[in-house]
Amino acid sequence: MPRVKPTKKLDVLGNLDLRPEEAVGDYLCSKQQDKFFVIPPNSDSAGDSIELIFVNNLRENEAMLKLQDEMLASAKRQSKVNHSRVRNMYKIQERLRRRFIEVNSFIKDCADKKRAAEKTAQGETLYHKELGEGIESFKDSISELKAFREALKATVHEFQPYEKVLDEVVKVSDIFVSPKDCMDRCDALMLAQVEISQLEQQKLNEIENMRQRMVQITNEAALTVLGLKNDLAKLERSYNESRVQCLKWEKILANSKDAITNGAMDKDRTLDGINHLYRILCRRRDVPGWGRGCVEGKLDIIKNEVDILFGVLEQIQSMDGKGKQNEASQDMC
Repeated sequence: MPRVKPTKKLDVLGNLDLRPEEAVGDYLCSKQQDKFFVIPPNSDSAGDSIELIFVNNLRENEAMLKLQDEMLASAKRQSKVNHSRVRNMYKIQERLRRRFIEVNSFIKDCADKKRAAEKTAQGETLYHKELGEGIESFKDSISELKAFREALKATVHEFQPYEKVLDEVVKVSDIFVSPKDCMDRCDALMLAQVEISQLEQQKLNEIENMRQRMVQITNEAALTVLGLKNDLAKLERSYNESRVQCLKWEKILANSKDAITNGAMDKDRTLDGINHLYRILCRRRDVPGWGRGCVEGKLDIIKNEVDILFGVLEQIQSMDGKGKQNEASQDMC
């Protein structure tokens, strides 16, 4: 019967309890229940005996040995077949290798021949193209020569009367030796005319360049003169501003000069007044006076005299006050 409660711990194999004191009680509890009772299969059959099992095993062994012999023979036969197949495969591989080398060599030869043929065909094509272009140019030249021949015939036919006139001129004239000489002289005159025309054009170009150069120089000179005029105008403005400043400072300096002159005059008057007062005081004291210098000493003397005079004035005023008081008291009495 299976157990109701699981085991607490298992050993290495997993079927033995390491705590038998609890496992025995669980086993007894599991024997007393019928819920989890399991009937083993074929519990009513007696089963095979040992002899029958031996016979069955012997038969199976003989069958396996027979099968092993058959498989060994089949393996040997298959090994021979495989060996022959491998040998045939090596032969076929060698034949195919030789065939591959031959075909590859043939393909390389064909490729080389193809490249050589393409190169030759390309060269022939270019040569054919060049020949075609040459033929076309020759055809054009021939057509041009034909046109020139026709034009020359027409020109000869047109100028044939002039040839007669030229022959007559050569016969009559003593200058020309032959018609060719006349034509050469005319050609020389025409060439001289061309050279004269070229020289004239060159001189005209030089004159035009000189005119442009003169115009450029004139413009530069005009610009220079204009710049100088601007500088002159700036200088004139600066001169006017400086002149105004000079006049202003001249007035300021004149006023300063007048102030200095007035101060000097005031100083001289003051010194003259001091000297005059000093002389009066010296004359009053009947003492000789000093010269024009030594102003500090004179001022000290004048100060002392003025102090004395103020003291005298105060005494006089005090005496006058006392006299007035006495007169007033007498009048009251």
